Amino acid sequence: MSLVAGIDAGTQSIKLVVYDAAHKQVLATTSAPLELTSGEDGSREQHPAAWLEAVRDCFAAVEPGIRQRISALSVSGQQHGFVPLDAQGNVLAPAKLWCDTSSSVECGEIMQAVGGAQHCVELAGNPILAGYTASKLPWTRKHRPEVYARLASILLPHDYLNFWLTGQQFCEAGDASGTGWLDVRTRQWSKELLHAIDPQRDLSACLPPMVELGATFAVLPSVADELGLPHDVRVAVGGGDNMMAAIGTGCVVPGRLSMSLGTSGTLFAYSDTPVIDPDGAWAAFCSSSGGWLPLVCTMNCTVATEAIAKLFGFSTREGDARIKATSPGADGLTLLPFLNGERTPNLPLGKGVLAGLDLGNTSEAHLYRAAMEGATFSLKYGYDAFIRAGMSFDRIVLTGGGANSAAWRQMVADVFGVPVEVPLQTEGAAFGAALQALWSLRREQGDVVTLPTLVQEHVATDDALSAQPDPARVAAYQAPYQRFLQHLGAVRPLYTA
Repeated sequence: MSLVAGIDAGTQSIKLVVYDAAHKQVLATTSAPLELTSGEDGSREQHPAAWLEAVRDCFAAVEPGIRQRISALSVSGQQHGFVPLDAQGNVLAPAKLWCDTSSSVECGEIMQAVGGAQHCVELAGNPILAGYTASKLPWTRKHRPEVYARLASILLPHDYLNFWLTGQQFCEAGDASGTGWLDVRTRQWSKELLHAIDPQRDLSACLPPMVELGATFAVLPSVADELGLPHDVRVAVGGGDNMMAAIGTGCVVPGRLSMSLGTSGTLFAYSDTPVIDPDGAWAAFCSSSGGWLPLVCTMNCTVATEAIAKLFGFSTREGDARIKATSPGADGLTLLPFLNGERTPNLPLGKGVLAGLDLGNTSEAHLYRAAMEGATFSLKYGYDAFIRAGMSFDRIVLTGGGANSAAWRQMVADVFGVPVEVPLQTEGAAFGAALQALWSLRREQGDVVTLPTLVQEHVATDDALSAQPDPARVAAYQAPYQRFLQHLGAVRPLYTA
């Protein structure tokens, strides 16, 4: 029986899932770590060659007999990254990543060139925020002029992996909507925004063609040999990590909200129509399942809890015990966890702020709770914008490393006042990529099953990990959340360019 595989190219690692759809069983899960190069200017970079080596390592860790049964695969990639290629397809410089805030000045320059953030929203559905691909091009023109001069192709991380796998350059609307220059309403490139990024050059000539959902491509025989795969493996179009996580968590129908507690924190929900905020409070993205995916992203989630745990010399695996030793609100301690700058709220120059210290709340347990609450409150800030826009949700599907924490699962249920579910397949993005590959393969073979129907068949939740809102704790978190908002309002002027 044939198998499908999903590759998730994240910030900290490459992950691989091999799935047996006939028996609804994951046969292999592997990962390989990645290093991140950071600069004091906010730069965050990786070399694409490291991604390829990590992919090779992941497949090498899977039994050869399993690899030879893989019929299709798909790639999930960290959004917004910029991979510059020359005319021969060679990488010209390290990839600037989603968490790179060094180009925040260029964001303002682009928006000013088109008449402000509001006009950007009118043109494409989104303002140009730090981290989006758009600002990385003028930054490269200024700081790496020799690279920009030779630039022939603009690829996102998942596009680059597809190029390596197939020898072809292509993109899809979900991941492309995170560039900043795709009009999410029409799924067409905005000529005006591209012109604003570089008035002297037709950047559209550097962009790969947009392909339809469900398309598949042949793998290069040389790459198939490298990975130990059959030569007839099909490569589905894949997508951004949030788009693939939406598929892997069942977020392909209205009413379900997915939340990822990873390096970054994300909230996203499926919509049949574009959901655009005139103020840009959330990202108005396209989905990779045919609809739209309004999304809130925070740049500091497990980053915050890991930093506090490291500070006191314990593992986050021991964090739940610290949380149990404290009560909601951390006895007045509030952490604004903006260690990487922040996107939601939009403070790319933001820094972490610890407020409310007194002699009764300076323990490691209090600081750890404050970090977890701060990361959760940042997501609640974005959730409130969804609610104000008229969206409603009957559950939260939780993924990411933070979902392994029982204390964090319960905190999310209590802070948001919504039941929390955790999928059986915890690697949501990699599993979503595998499901997209499965659907694309079946579609190619003449099967008329819809993607939502297939997802409903294969995505299941772990009842043992679910969490229900506790009315007493729901009430107890209201005042700490309001305190978080008050501190945010007080420090916002300090970090506004």
